[in-house]
Amino acid sequence: MTTALDQDTTVRYEPRGAARDLFRSRDSEIVIAGPAGTGKSLASLFRVHLAALHNPGIRCLIIRKTAVSLGSTTLVTYEKKVAADTLARGIARWYGGSPREAPCYRYSNGSVIVVGGMDKPQKIMSAEYDLVFADEATELTETDWESIATRLRNGALSWQQQIAACNPERPTHWIKQRCDQGRAKMLISRHRDNPAYMNADGTVTEQGRDYFAKLDNLTGVRALRLREGRWAAAEGLIYDGYDETVHLIDAFKIPNEWGRWMVVDFGFTNPMIIQWWAEDPDGRLYLYRELYHSRRLVEDMARQARELMVYPSGQWREPQPRAVICDHDAEDRATLEKYLQLGTQPAEKKVRAGIQAVQSRFKIQPDCKPRIYIMRGARVERDPELDQAKKPTSTEEEIVGYVWAVKPGGAAPEAPLKENDHGMDTMRYVVAERDLGGRPRMRWVG
Repeated sequence: MTTALDQDTTVRYEPRGAARDLFRSRDSEIVIAGPAGTGKSLASLFRVHLAALHNPGIRCLIIRKTAVSLGSTTLVTYEKKVAADTLARGIARWYGGSPREAPCYRYSNGSVIVVGGMDKPQKIMSAEYDLVFADEATELTETDWESIATRLRNGALSWQQQIAACNPERPTHWIKQRCDQGRAKMLISRHRDNPAYMNADGTVTEQGRDYFAKLDNLTGVRALRLREGRWAAAEGLIYDGYDETVHLIDAFKIPNEWGRWMVVDFGFTNPMIIQWWAEDPDGRLYLYRELYHSRRLVEDMARQARELMVYPSGQWREPQPRAVICDHDAEDRATLEKYLQLGTQPAEKKVRAGIQAVQSRFKIQPDCKPRIYIMRGARVERDPELDQAKKPTSTEEEIVGYVWAVKPGGAAPEAPLKENDHGMDTMRYVVAERDLGGRPRMRWVG
């Protein structure tokens, strides 16, 4: 696809397969899904960008679950790979927003692309649009999706469209169900659709070889979803009661009177995890903050953790944790205590009993609520090395791949598979502390 905008500006993009079908579609709801690295987001961004260039005065929206994740991923692709020349020439300009107007890209022909997250929907949901693109759409709830649809009524285009791009999730995910029911159209994207990784004749590019080597290292359900593009559930899933539409909730201001807990699992080559949990008056636990990093020293993680809790003046930003529950390594604990300036206590590490306690917390209780939640955006920052290796970058991302180890001969498994389970261990520590008879103990380090 070659589009001349004026005498000096040309946009070149080669849509293939599902990407090509996306440009031809006029369906009101369309999902482009497939393995990691097939160009789903790029195609969707070009769809919105070219529509804005060619249709004066239209209003578009690019959205993710959180505004922070949008800015660090989707908009980087838009500015570097889609609209770089347009922005450089002033054909489109960034507007940072105001109390009355959401941030957006303003085009010289009067078109606008608004950007935002469903974590702060007030401004973006007060306007009307012709075209909406939701990236990483599996993060959204169906309520989010249907709420966005109510804003597709600007009428500047002869057709209004809502686009979702995503990697496959579990087969029961609402996106898959919506497409299976005929309420949305699904386009299946494949690696051959991405010119960066595969040539038109089907041969793999040098960049593609490097990328596919990373995908080939994936195992279990992550390989099925990210390498093969299948809507799959993990066999032998340990926390099969976990449902992100129930247990994954939007962040909220935690009352100061709620109890706080810190939990730590040490690592270096494997990620080191520091989790912060809040406990409400009914004993429910909420993961509200998490450091999840590989190749960082304990002292550096401890410094960062303390800065998140304590102002430079020494005044606490939030209630102090009742206890800091740790993996048992004595040297790492001593280092953590020194730089965190808090005492620690060893975690209860009974694996089977701890897993059963977590499973129990995931169950919906008679009051129609579970007893454990994870807040969206709990991870402070994404580890780029883990991300590049296509490994989990948060506790939330671990849960769907946490499975029982298969024993030789098909015997019943007795232990979890020791792979991508560091957040799972850390979560188990705090639940064991609360549910298996542990008592909080704190030793202060001056």
